[in-house]
Amino acid sequence: MTHVDEALLRTLTPTVIGILVRRGADFAAAEDAVQDALVEAVRVWPDDPPRDPKGWLVTVAWRKYLDAVRADTTRRHREVRVESEPVPVPGECAAVDDTLQLYFLCAHPSLTPASAVALTLRAVGGLTTRQIAQAYLVPETTMAQRISRAKRTVSGVRFTQSGDVATVLRVLYLVFNEGYSGDVDLAAEAIRLTRQLAAKTDDEEVSGLLALMLLHHARRPARTSPKGRLVPLAEQDRGLWDTRMITEGVDVLQTALTRDRLGEFQAQAAIAALHADAQTAAETDWVQIVEWYDELVRLTDSPVARLNRAVAVGEADGARAGLAALAGLDPALPRYTAVEAYLRERDGDPVTAARLYAEAARSAPSLAECEHLTRQAARLNAELRG
Repeated sequence: MTHVDEALLRTLTPTVIGILVRRGADFAAAEDAVQDALVEAVRVWPDDPPRDPKGWLVTVAWRKYLDAVRADTTRRHREVRVESEPVPVPGECAAVDDTLQLYFLCAHPSLTPASAVALTLRAVGGLTTRQIAQAYLVPETTMAQRISRAKRTVSGVRFTQSGDVATVLRVLYLVFNEGYSGDVDLAAEAIRLTRQLAAKTDDEEVSGLLALMLLHHARRPARTSPKGRLVPLAEQDRGLWDTRMITEGVDVLQTALTRDRLGEFQAQAAIAALHADAQTAAETDWVQIVEWYDELVRLTDSPVARLNRAVAVGEADGARAGLAALAGLDPALPRYTAVEAYLRERDGDPVTAARLYAEAARSAPSLAECEHLTRQAARLNAELRG
């Protein structure tokens, strides 16, 4: 008995959905039929692997779709139309690759970000509902309902309707930032999907996002200690960084930058590349990082970019300058208090810094970050008592 190549199934999923849609199925019905065909493949292929996996999936998925239409008595008028279509056989699959259109469909502006992410992982990524639910730490029934609602929302959208690459990139960035949970590594999945998108488009920002993901993911082994504690960038063991991934990220970024059409993901990737290029924290080129943050702020006017720029200014020009850059921002910004605590400590005010670290810990977005900030407050308080 052979094993089913799950990576192949996931790669073929968007292509097969696209073929069914072009043959007349609406998106929701096509996606359901393909999922049923994938289940059948897992059952049958180990004992009887097909010569043409894509052709097999198209044939079985189309039959599943026809069965569903015939069973739906309220849609008999469609049965007349679809039965006139020949059942495709292996070797007769359309050469058109509809994966890019599926990206656009799954990132439709009418969907909430959470629904767009779930639908992208299901239809383009080929993940099961259970895998997606585990990754987001929600019950499978909850995720199934979310995906069903999303499919209903986009089913009326014309498959040939042009989409917005920027929206697709936002969805992929959301997937990447979820990181790892359950049995699905969403960061790695986002990289896989972004590579796929980069191969199908000629867009510098797609390359910029891919480079950003690679450069951030390369540092992942050093981000936590063996005990699960958060390790700040300056304290990370850079020997644990994945140098091959860093090299690839830098190469992808440099190729994009030569096109001279700068976008926010390219700017973020350039900042990540400068961090990756430093052999030690002390060798970080903070002056150039500030310049890239200036570009990022110009492109996005993002408060988060301005907050991170304040940290960079504090490293390049001193804590007092960093605090001045921070002064014009909204204190309600996520991580504002943690940044102020760090700059106050650097400016020689441990009493204020300890208080701010403790305050920041109470609103930290994750347990690991909360524990890190609590330890910083405890460290300064111990030093003050000593």
